[in-house]
Amino acid sequence: MSGPALVVGAAVSSRLPAWEDDALLDGYRSVTLTAGAASQPPDRRDGAGAPVLTVVRPATTPARPRGVVVHVHGYNDYFFQTHLVDALGAAGWAFLAVDVRRAGRSLRPGDVPHYTDDLAEPARDLATAVALARTLHPGLPVVVHAHSTGGLVAALWAHSVRGSSVPATGPVDALVLDSPFLDLRASWAVRTLGTSVVDLAAPYRPLAVLATGTSWYATHLLAANGGRWDFDPTLKRPDGVPVRMGWLRAVRRGQSRVVRGLEIDVPVLVARSARSGADTPDNPGLDREDTVLDVRSIARLGPRLGPHVDELVVDGGVHDLTLSADEPRRAYLDGMLGWLDAQLPRTGR
Repeated sequence: MSGPALVVGAAVSSRLPAWEDDALLDGYRSVTLTAGAASQPPDRRDGAGAPVLTVVRPATTPARPRGVVVHVHGYNDYFFQTHLVDALGAAGWAFLAVDVRRAGRSLRPGDVPHYTDDLAEPARDLATAVALARTLHPGLPVVVHAHSTGGLVAALWAHSVRGSSVPATGPVDALVLDSPFLDLRASWAVRTLGTSVVDLAAPYRPLAVLATGTSWYATHLLAANGGRWDFDPTLKRPDGVPVRMGWLRAVRRGQSRVVRGLEIDVPVLVARSARSGADTPDNPGLDREDTVLDVRSIARLGPRLGPHVDELVVDGGVHDLTLSADEPRRAYLDGMLGWLDAQLPRTGR
């Protein structure tokens, strides 16, 4: 794979639909935008309309923000982490989040949840959110904060727009990757031979389900099950979202590009848990390990993203480090904010 042919940015109309009260979060506003071009295998969008993306922001922002952070979620996820916004806001950062097409607030009747067969699709949605951030906060630094599959998408996008010239300093000024999905957590045979089979078969059966099952990670996090976080279980599903062949092919092609090395030309922070563990209900480390990805793969591949990569290892962190227990969550937020201070110091505006 030569990497998705991604746009440098996305034009944001000066005649945006009006921001409305967000349907999911009190004190937040959201706007829904047409997502643009979409690849559509003929059997996968029965009854679905044009894809959309949704941008969410807090109703109030710092009076004189030092910059803006654009957040993009991962697979079986959407934006609900308001404590991330609170921490960033206290440090002077404005905030936008994007729920990409077919996910979270952007899921529409007829959509296959979280499905894409081309990572350029969510990358275009991220580019639109970044362009909107620059429109709302002209001249300020823009940081992308991306989790899991969103981290893979953001890394490929940042590589594709390196050296681009847009108003201010560029498409993005720094990248924070929270447990990025840089490789499969699987055996060598699955990662090599299995990938070859998927690559050949996916164009013919893109919606074929390769794996399904309970996400014990999400189950454990949910407040209704005794966890610490309230979220919509229809949008972040404890029962999991099936892994489909077309989606896995797109992911594996993106990951192969990472293996060959990217050239992201802005500072990158790669954050991960200190250890991985089994995603099973009897794992005593379910609340202090990454039970989704292999953190050794993140450690191995993170330095290949570009020449300016730093690592943040969080002892006791879960897959989404922002959803960890109190101490590791503070360690992640403090480490991230300290890194941003070092890379993008206040300008005195």
